[in-house]
Amino acid sequence: MTVHLHWFLPTGGDGRTLVDRHAFTGGALDRSATRSVSGVRAPDIGYLAQIAKAAERLGFEAVLTPTGTWCEDAWLTTAALAQHTERLKFLVAFRPGVISPTLAAQMAATYQRITRGRLLLNVVTGGDSAEQRRFGDHLDHDQRYARTAEFLSVVRGVWSGRPYDFAGEHYQVEAGLTALPPDPLPGIFFGGSSPAAGPVAAEHADVYLTWGEPPAQVKEKIDWIRGLAEERGRTVRFGIRLHTISRDSSREAWTTAGRLLDDLDPKTVASAQQALGRSESVGQQRMLALHGGSRDKLEISPNLWAGVGLVRGGAGTALVGSHAEVADRIEEYHALGIDHFVLSGYPHLEEAYWFGEGVVPELAARGLVAAPPSPAAGVPAAVGRPASAPGGAPLLVAGGR
Repeated sequence: MTVHLHWFLPTGGDGRTLVDRHAFTGGALDRSATRSVSGVRAPDIGYLAQIAKAAERLGFEAVLTPTGTWCEDAWLTTAALAQHTERLKFLVAFRPGVISPTLAAQMAATYQRITRGRLLLNVVTGGDSAEQRRFGDHLDHDQRYARTAEFLSVVRGVWSGRPYDFAGEHYQVEAGLTALPPDPLPGIFFGGSSPAAGPVAAEHADVYLTWGEPPAQVKEKIDWIRGLAEERGRTVRFGIRLHTISRDSSREAWTTAGRLLDDLDPKTVASAQQALGRSESVGQQRMLALHGGSRDKLEISPNLWAGVGLVRGGAGTALVGSHAEVADRIEEYHALGIDHFVLSGYPHLEEAYWFGEGVVPELAARGLVAAPPSPAAGVPAAVGRPASAPGGAPLLVAGGR
């Protein structure tokens, strides 16, 4: 079975450093510091469109957008970007506790029609009570997961095309209806590492998404969710969220990782670790445990680097190495049962090209993805050369920090 490759839209800001707007989740750091950081890119629609177009051209199936008060709204941003792309799907992250499930079902149906079926849903229950309170949500951790289970029950019920009633602890719906259900139904991606999250994934998720831990730990999660799903007579697919630093040689890749690390002063790391340590998310605590806040021994598994997690919440690990080495690691995770790889890198535009032009051909040679499109495809004929001949306009490969 082939793998599904997805990229990331940095709607909280991007740049040539880990110290960008995206790293400041929950106000972990002094935002004024961003003014002195060079190379930070605002998440305006023009720049995000460049990333979306690059992802589409390089053969990525979809792009993930984050959710939170620190980034742009995912629904509105991706609806705009859909007008700049043709085939690319959008994995829209949203919090079920801050929107009516019937309204969410209706929004998804409308989105599918206006984009001709390019919506995927990433349901983010939320592991930070302080962040949730900014949305007016005051439930505790386990209650939020119980509410998510009810939310997804209502969404799927409303998508049936018939009036749907639901009476739960968090939602009471009478004759909920989406007059025109989405076609196709959007796949539902869901993550969570706590005991409260597992049953929700097993009952409702199409794809269980985990952050990038070493293979042995990922296997434990897969076995856990797979077992819970089998008890319910369901099958769940699996995905992983990782950053990538892929270069023509392993030495170049690790040099790039070292440069990213050099940008992080001790005060910045300590401030981020203190804030992230307050998270109620079990997954976040697992990420922090991979490095313990220390710069020492950040390669926690072959080609798996935990340096990103020193300042960034959520996905905190990167695959670092030559194109072949990164492909090796993807093949290793795939052998465990991972089908969906949601990837990113700093900066997201340049790293999309490094991966798309370097790793994707390696994966194609192993039969894990379809052969990448020819860089010269569609290039007009020039100087007597056929349009399909090599030597057309080159793809951008920027090697800046």
